[in-house]
Amino acid sequence: MEKSAIEAVIYKSMVCRIGLSENNIPYIVPLCFGYQDNTIYVHGSLKGKKIDILKKNQIVCFEFDTNTEILPGEKPCEWSMKYQSVVGFGKALFLEKIEDKKKALNIIMKQYSDSPFSFSQKAITGTAVIKIEIESMTGKQSGF
Repeated sequence: MEKSAIEAVIYKSMVCRIGLSENNIPYIVPLCFGYQDNTIYVHGSLKGKKIDILKKNQIVCFEFDTNTEILPGEKPCEWSMKYQSVVGFGKALFLEKIEDKKKALNIIMKQYSDSPFSFSQKAITGTAVIKIEIESMTGKQSGF
């Protein structure tokens, strides 16, 4: 898929799944996200397994999917799936500056709503905001 088609899948997606690894044990987290300028933004609690892993290993993979639909067949092996998906790799960085976090949170909210939002200082400082610099990504589709 071309980059414009890949980005169309990302913008249509509701969830970004982030794959992390700690001591060669994979850990996948579904997250709300925002995407802009070849960068994914996610947020969450300041504490927890995701944060602990990212502090040790910034390398992540990610997955988006949309337009999924089962295509039934007469026999089991004739069943199929219609879908569009994106898989990629990147490096996760914690945003620390208030203005950077506010910008990223607005990008995340834009994924789900066109309404303007404001964030309290307490909400911004009490939230981990993570920027994923995309190093590579590919797209795949079936049934289109």
